[in-house]
Amino acid sequence: MIEIRLHGRGGQGAVTSAELLAQAAIQEGKYAQAFPSFGPERRGAPVVAFCRISDEPIRLRTNIYTPDLVLVLDPSILRLVKVGAGLKPDGILVTNTKYSGPELRKELGITHTLVTVNATRIATEVLGLPITNTTMLGALLKARPVVPAEALIAPLEKRFGRIATKNIAAFQRAYQEAVIDRP
Repeated sequence: MIEIRLHGRGGQGAVTSAELLAQAAIQEGKYAQAFPSFGPERRGAPVVAFCRISDEPIRLRTNIYTPDLVLVLDPSILRLVKVGAGLKPDGILVTNTKYSGPELRKELGITHTLVTVNATRIATEVLGLPITNTTMLGALLKARPVVPAEALIAPLEKRFGRIATKNIAAFQRAYQEAVIDRP
């Protein structure tokens, strides 16, 4: 089973990202679940969402405390929340940042494999808005192909309808531009 924790801010699409990933996995014949962790959050407040993908039925119904992958949609979260907490020793941190992996690693003391992409820039250029959820899924699948990248196309089309083409373009561009930095 692969467990993914997503960090973002309310309104940025962390929950949508988890749902899209789960839909793609189910479409590929896997078992998946996606769910948010909500409290008194409001738009702009830090939020967490979760996704599990497995070849076997998933019986767990808890938050993810020891993820294989952590996805960070908003770079400011890196300084507010311990996003790497519980990340497995061979885990991967995928983050939206304008900094290089080595720069971020040095500043924040990151010891895991780090995947960086400037998703805010990509989303702004492609979508016209700094909403990074679909963009960051491209970086996630480059970091670890938990489903084939093509499997996300149908869920994106279904979810976004007439604006799906732009979301797919942002997703594909982030997949190409994401940089993997191993310790």
